[in-house]
Amino acid sequence: MKVRLRDFSEDWIRLYHEEANFLKTILNEEIVQFEHFGSTSVPGMKAKPVIDMMCIVKNIRKIDLFNEKMRSLGYDVAGEWGVPGRRLFRKGGENRTHHIHFYEIDNPHIERHLIFRDYLRAHPQEVERYSRFKEELAQRFENTSEYSTAKKTFVMEMEQLALTWFTETQQQISKSGSFREYKTLDESERTDYNWIQS
Repeated sequence: MKVRLRDFSEDWIRLYHEEANFLKTILNEEIVQFEHFGSTSVPGMKAKPVIDMMCIVKNIRKIDLFNEKMRSLGYDVAGEWGVPGRRLFRKGGENRTHHIHFYEIDNPHIERHLIFRDYLRAHPQEVERYSRFKEELAQRFENTSEYSTAKKTFVMEMEQLALTWFTETQQQISKSGSFREYKTLDESERTDYNWIQS
């Protein structure tokens, strides 16, 4: 697939909510919560216009029972796709529109993704730096496979900055006596958690 880098669009938030509401009609009893993550969830971020959604579920094995239903609705069923414990569904074919990542509630990838997202939301200067890097790569690489590989080291380094930020902020909140486990906070509370370091 070719790299399609776009300026941030408020439509991405709308598309996330529409898809989440649709998926609730199919998987309602299995769902704990939805999260919008990845670059399309960060205001100001340049991104490929593919909505990354996290669907946190009670039992990941039960999601396999919906494969045929999801396929009949136009989703590509990709299984773990290199990430143990995940179930990935892709929508839109060659003009991809959504990636739906299913994780069981205790999967460690949940917190990693949410911390990175919220780090970027709390640090506009990092959003600018990441966006510039993406633009440079998009000029060098035409296909998403090459683009994604070239981005890997940069993203890993930024994830480490995000983890340090989270740990330091967690310590400050713990001292104030108001700490709760991060993944138990809803999205509005995490925005408030943005916060101390801003």
